[in-house]
Amino acid sequence: MHDTADLIAEAYGLGPGPRTLVPVARGALGQIWKLSGSGCSWAVKQLLFGGDEAGVEQEAALRLACERLGIASPRLHTNRHGTHLTAVPTATGETHVKLYDWIEGTRADLTDPEILDWFGRTMGLLHRAGAGATEAPAAWYERCPSDGDWKELHEKVTGAGLPWADALGRFIGTSAVELGRWVTPSDAGDRVTSHLDLQPQNVLVGAAGPVLLDWDNAGPASAERELARALFVWAGGNDVDAEAARRLIRAYRQAGGPATVRGPGSFAMLLATALNYVHVQAEAAVDPELTPAQREFANGEVVAQLADVPDPAALSRLVTAVADE
Repeated sequence: MHDTADLIAEAYGLGPGPRTLVPVARGALGQIWKLSGSGCSWAVKQLLFGGDEAGVEQEAALRLACERLGIASPRLHTNRHGTHLTAVPTATGETHVKLYDWIEGTRADLTDPEILDWFGRTMGLLHRAGAGATEAPAAWYERCPSDGDWKELHEKVTGAGLPWADALGRFIGTSAVELGRWVTPSDAGDRVTSHLDLQPQNVLVGAAGPVLLDWDNAGPASAERELARALFVWAGGNDVDAEAARRLIRAYRQAGGPATVRGPGSFAMLLATALNYVHVQAEAAVDPELTPAQREFANGEVVAQLADVPDPAALSRLVTAVADE
């Protein structure tokens, strides 16, 4: 990766080497690398499925607006051409990367009340910073696969002989049907431009406090639905921690957060993304055009997600827990 490290350093004007480029973490859409040299380090986000300059500029604008409100996040660098997205040649064509400041830190501890307070406050500030969005959210957050989509997928997976084909079939016949009923388009009244991936793994606690990472998905959303999804993820998932949920909501309100979780319909974004993620990863697991590593990653994601599907009973408990907040 020596040549690639030099190409990235040249594109962003990082100065002379020598440099190292080491893989750190893999997500659904990208690979994180640590670029180091001359006593400095940066995080390189390699976009595995192509890049969209307009989307990156939306990310940059929201990150800057939130920085002004006190939300810490890694700085997103511009290259020599003044843009944030850079094409880097590879042996098979090219790949796209973004460059961020490197953040040293530890994972957020969901049992720490101060972390819950920070997150609730941060989400409230995010929704204030992104108020007034008029564009409709992407279909990923508002729709889910049809019966025909699921049937076609199951036939592919069964034909490929994957060991979780039967588990996928049971999921399609039960949870996918039940949860899909709650997935509907949102109203235009509470739209905000927001982060859209507010998960604990996207928070690092550094020397100066928590830092919010991974703004790739930034775009329009229903504030109510993003709040409900975050409540589920940060307050125990199916093992609802009622006190954590109430604490988070109180911090959100105190920061001026506008949304309210009203009932099961508030979780449409959570359910849409859960169903779509299973579908997309299952498709990837049998896609011959992807690399073996990409198919292996998708295979593991399907197995993990099928074991952790949102439970409607847990969503009802969560609604009850925050009803008076």
